Amino acid sequence: MEEEYVRLIFGLKLKQIRTDRNLSLFGLSKLCGLSKSYLNEIEKGKKYPKTDKIVILSEALDVPYDQLVSIKLDKNLAPIGEILQSKILKEIPLDLFGIQESDLIDIIAEAPAKVNAFISTIIEIAQNYNLSRESFFLASLRSYQEANNNFFGDIEKRVEDFAEAYHIDLSKPISSKELEEILIEEYGYVINNDELDKHKELNSLRSVFVPKTKTLLLDSSMDEPQRTFIYAKEIAYNFLAYDERLYTFSWIKFKSFDQVLNNFYASYFAGALIIPRKTLVPQLETFFKNKSFRPKAFIKMMSEYNASPESFYQRLTNILPKDFKLQDLFFLRFTHRAGDEKFHLKKELHITHQQSPQANETNEHYCRRWISIKTLEEITKTKDAHVFDIQISQYDDSNNEYLVLSSATADPFREHYYRSISIGFLISAHLKRKVLFTEDKTIKKRLVGVTCERCSVADCKERKAAPKHLIRKEAHQRTAAVVDDLMQRFS
Repeated sequence: MEEEYVRLIFGLKLKQIRTDRNLSLFGLSKLCGLSKSYLNEIEKGKKYPKTDKIVILSEALDVPYDQLVSIKLDKNLAPIGEILQSKILKEIPLDLFGIQESDLIDIIAEAPAKVNAFISTIIEIAQNYNLSRESFFLASLRSYQEANNNFFGDIEKRVEDFAEAYHIDLSKPISSKELEEILIEEYGYVINNDELDKHKELNSLRSVFVPKTKTLLLDSSMDEPQRTFIYAKEIAYNFLAYDERLYTFSWIKFKSFDQVLNNFYASYFAGALIIPRKTLVPQLETFFKNKSFRPKAFIKMMSEYNASPESFYQRLTNILPKDFKLQDLFFLRFTHRAGDEKFHLKKELHITHQQSPQANETNEHYCRRWISIKTLEEITKTKDAHVFDIQISQYDDSNNEYLVLSSATADPFREHYYRSISIGFLISAHLKRKVLFTEDKTIKKRLVGVTCERCSVADCKERKAAPKHLIRKEAHQRTAAVVDDLMQRFS
């Protein structure tokens, strides 16, 4: 039995006995002669009393010594024991959100049966939706990003420190060659461009890092922006001194939340290095002053950085909430195989509020009126290298309107696969003041839903499934209306 678990159990039992006797900590302190602060630390599981102190507590509370030190719990505290033994609290990155484990244990101790039922419900929902440990960690990370408006000033500062230390001119595009030189000369890396290609099982990986020999294995078919991004991430791991890290890109598995968090920080560092804030902000200020939307100017701005459209859109989610106070936005990444009916939402982020649309795990049909879907459909037909479009989407369920920009490109590593990256802004008075082309009448406006199964848009030509949830809801409302009528007639 872990020492920490024994301390927690003893503390919970002591608190239960004390409260059952209507004793405050001050009262127990007067009764047994032990200090209030010492008793508080025992109850919080921070300290385990020595034998003589347990004897004093046993006599003061009139509880047998063996009962106090036993790890057997009564029916009220048993659910807490199950939670503690399951180590589920260790899986939750509580400290990331400023929560102490002891505070959560206190909450559980106040109403163990109810809280245990609540936690069990969450676990059951997660299991029903096949929510893995990895998915839980990623959801926690998204919440952390959203809580900080996806801007991390300390990482931004470290990027500037790095650029100064290595004499990198952030006003010019960074190449993979200059980053590779730093990895080799400064951090002792060995770059291997051949080995990954020999293993078909690794087709989904762009890189593998072998820490023992500091060998970085790379997919030889990578384009320049992706190679630059991977090099920048490797530099971040070293410059930021992260030992807990992931060794593959994309990730296969991770052992701890620290690995997930450090992977995010390294990616953030890479994006901030390749697309510097001091360069991007003035460009966006100029671009937003246009009263009409200029797609060629937007694409040109993206092309000035040695970065993929996804990296550029991701960087916008860092900069716009911080420097332009555009804090009501969402980011979506879709993948799609040509000829397939399904579109897969692989990544999402919602700043400030839970903006529409939300990902769903119910195998429903995403609205085909989304610009994210339209650009994917178009690129599979045209075979263009980059399809870009803009749209104002009015959500039927909320009446909220979003200005949405979307870029679709081919997946360079999988034939017949495509991906779209989109960023959407809630249309408000603030957005209209910051982004003048928001009221450009040439930007098409469409009424959209979230999924076909939940959409009430009538006569939708793009509909792929019946609105079964709405049909079920209307049937339930009719049933309820008849029951209400019967209640009134026979009362």
